Amino acid sequence: MSKSCDICGKGVISGVQYSHSHRQSKRKWAPNVRKVKAVVNGTPKTLKVCTRCLRSGKIQRAV
Repeated sequence: MSKSCDICGKGVISGVQYSHSHRQSKRKWAPNVRKVKAVVNGTPKTLKVCTRCLRSGKIQRAV
């Protein structure tokens, strides 16, 4: 399962984690993605949507 939102395209971001002694290691930040049933073109469809899109009402959930 890829960690990306089907609505806004938000995905994994990579960066560097620093320890107390300032040693570096690579790390990732993943978005909070949920599988939801949404209405797309009048039919229910399963989408992977980030919680920001869910809260802002960018999709209409299927019942």
